Amino acid sequence: MSTTEKLTADEQILLEKMLSGEISLRKIEDVADKDTSAKLRRSFLEAKENVSFDHISNYSFDTEAVAKKNIENLIGAVQIPLGIAGEIEINGEYAKGSYYLPLATTEGALVASVNRGCSIITKSGGATVRVFKNMMTRAPIFKFNSLEETKDFYDWIMLPETFGKIKQAADATSRFGKLLEVQPFVSGNNVHLRLGYDTKDAMGMNMVTIASEAVTKLIADERGTPCVSLSGNMCTDKKPSAINAILGRGKTVIAEARFSGDFIKETLKCTSEAMFDVNYRKNFLGSMRAGSLGFNAHASNIVAAIFLACGQDPAHVVEGSLCVTEMDLTPDGGLVCSVTLPALEVGTVGGGTTIAAQQECLKLLGVAGASDVPGENSLALSEIVAAAVLAGEVSLVAAQAAGHLARAHAQLGR
Repeated sequence: MSTTEKLTADEQILLEKMLSGEISLRKIEDVADKDTSAKLRRSFLEAKENVSFDHISNYSFDTEAVAKKNIENLIGAVQIPLGIAGEIEINGEYAKGSYYLPLATTEGALVASVNRGCSIITKSGGATVRVFKNMMTRAPIFKFNSLEETKDFYDWIMLPETFGKIKQAADATSRFGKLLEVQPFVSGNNVHLRLGYDTKDAMGMNMVTIASEAVTKLIADERGTPCVSLSGNMCTDKKPSAINAILGRGKTVIAEARFSGDFIKETLKCTSEAMFDVNYRKNFLGSMRAGSLGFNAHASNIVAAIFLACGQDPAHVVEGSLCVTEMDLTPDGGLVCSVTLPALEVGTVGGGTTIAAQQECLKLLGVAGASDVPGENSLALSEIVAAAVLAGEVSLVAAQAAGHLARAHAQLGR
């Protein structure tokens, strides 16, 4: 048996116990610290599967911290190339100024495309960005024995005094999280309660889950109705859904930029009319014909890259793909481009934002950790992501309008 890492005599004994099945991969942390446990898991896999981990074993994050709150059965890290795009001028309510965008991706040409978008947006006065809604949701489900019971519960939920009780129970679970609304959705004798919260600088899934559990306990005590599931999929978390596209989840953000016709001809080598036509026939007609919930060119590309760089939950790229990209001609021959992101779920505290490399990327953007005014850092991050998506959309639509897409990928993506 050989491994790429040297083991002490005591570590070798533990490895033998793992190989014999006496100690499981999960239980090794009962007898070893987090660093040693990760090392022993790597050694176990190397010996058992005849592989070597020369690269997975190299990482800089705090093993104790990461293994405690971010991952289980840790063996190491997978590195993703990190590029930079920008500067991009952002005129938001919370993100104001010039920003360099950290983008983690393995797709050649992506960073170059966003970089070009940043340049042309900045030269045209920057991206105007606004947050229209800020509410994270969780939706427990309740089942009743009859339609009469269902309607009685629905009526009770709609009472103002009931909301007051529910809000008091939910808000008591967190210093920062606040319940904003309760929306019941009925199907037969089932009621989904879509609970909406302000989670300040946290993305907030843990926060709203704990608060929602308190709500279900209150309902069980008051009504004698147990909760079937704390998440009944009306939230909707990490799945494409019309409810998130319509009502929003997390931050609902819109970014806009304006370009003159002459600027488009000189810089993008196409016309306003051509970009309008590509966007209409590709992003609207094509997406509609395909039954898509998102009407965009590649919004999830940019969302994924900046999420990975900044410690966001990568599964929430699903909601990022609900983006709607619009391009409208102006009377003077110019073009107004915008992206609407109805469900952008971001945070600057908790989760992956505390990992060292990801926190450095958040610091680059000036939004790491909690803000002095709770919630403003996460709002600023959502505006930055929306501006980045706009840059990617403008660049790609222009490339297709000019017939340059294949050439760019041949040069940069092969």
